[in-house]
Amino acid sequence: MASSGKNKVIIDTDPGVDDVLAMLLAFAATPEEIEISLISVTFGNVDVQNCLRNVVSLFHHIDKEWEWRSKMGKPEGFETLKKHKPLVAIGADGPLADQVMMADFFHGRDGLGGIHASHPHLSPEETWKDLFATTPNSPDAQEILQSKHLFTASKLSAHEQMLQLLRDNEADTITIVAIGPLTNVALAAATDTQTFLRVKEVVVMGGVLDEPGNMTPVAEFNTYADTIAAARVFALTSPNPISTMPPVPPKPAEMAKIEGSEPPPPFLGPYPKKLGKQLKLTLFPLDITSHHPLTRGTFNAFVSEHLSTGSPIAEWVAAFISSTFAKIETLDRDASGDAVSLALHDPLTIWYVLTHPSSSSELASKWRFATPEGEEEDIRVETAGQWTRGMMVVDRRNRKKMDRELEVDGDVLEEVPGDAGNWLSSRAGNRVKRAVGSPGEEEFGSRITMQHKQGNPGF
Repeated sequence: MASSGKNKVIIDTDPGVDDVLAMLLAFAATPEEIEISLISVTFGNVDVQNCLRNVVSLFHHIDKEWEWRSKMGKPEGFETLKKHKPLVAIGADGPLADQVMMADFFHGRDGLGGIHASHPHLSPEETWKDLFATTPNSPDAQEILQSKHLFTASKLSAHEQMLQLLRDNEADTITIVAIGPLTNVALAAATDTQTFLRVKEVVVMGGVLDEPGNMTPVAEFNTYADTIAAARVFALTSPNPISTMPPVPPKPAEMAKIEGSEPPPPFLGPYPKKLGKQLKLTLFPLDITSHHPLTRGTFNAFVSEHLSTGSPIAEWVAAFISSTFAKIETLDRDASGDAVSLALHDPLTIWYVLTHPSSSSELASKWRFATPEGEEEDIRVETAGQWTRGMMVVDRRNRKKMDRELEVDGDVLEEVPGDAGNWLSSRAGNRVKRAVGSPGEEEFGSRITMQHKQGNPGF
């Protein structure tokens, strides 16, 4: 069995600009603070192959940065990456049942503002593709390739690799930080639910409750991109998961015409009726992440001195962040100059993991949540609404909860008359912990850029 680390983390990601910043923040931490066990790649901001290339590019530039800092006599940094070589696994290339949606309109066709076309010298050579080949040219060649990289390419699919890590480590020692659509997480949860529930916590960047969405007026992108996956993962927080499970999608039209055709894939089936525990899920919706910006002025002031000295990481990050600020100016009628800001949605989840309320961090006590521990909110995901798909729904009625038995007949949960959806039953509904306040909002962008100057170099 693998050793039990202090803070083992799986990052499930679809990079994406702020995803890369989140991973840089994680790798800039110390080995005592965090161990990144797996980078699990999913579709999302762009297609899964471009997302994978961006993960590989991140490691490529960290390697170049180490070499440059060594020559300059500077602290090399990224100490957690030196001590723990993470796995990288390829996951879902599309949602469980929804139409594929991507955010390339914002992140660019390659996920990083078109950097691979505009700055081809900043892209790694494509030999890395051999690492993920199903049939390697030769075992020796693969071993040599692996040794030259800062990660190990997994031959398992992302959700299978998640489950393998959860089996190999003690229960409640691995946290999954999900900063993309929840497809990989939902696949792991459905494939082997009991093993999945060995996870310590799932930290989700997604959804929105009281502010405008960024995909539709009521929906955030990660949740909208795979509503069924989100609803299924959230259902595991319930004492009775059947009460919030999404409807099973019908057979595809071509299958429905075939007599005796197979039913929908098994990952869309119900969870086991008896589960050992409820999933602990902490949600970071747009309501909190949007208030943690990095302004162009703050970023330029930080990065300029590192560009002048030749930092490879600074050159790479400056290229796609500058492109992103320019894109924001075209989308936001009030954005201009140094005040243009990029919301640090995904990095905020990493900051939470590093300064978790149960940690010894001096910032731990400053995190705030919507409800006290043990009174988590019943937040549900709409999967079928014409205008509300991807919306996170909460019961805002001032109604008294009732402690009543729920009779379950097969996979059907009987509703109580007068309470459609069993919102008022204390035995139904989800139990989601929602973050509403952090140790610092406006200064968060400055905090993560200051990692470098405090002897713990990040980007």
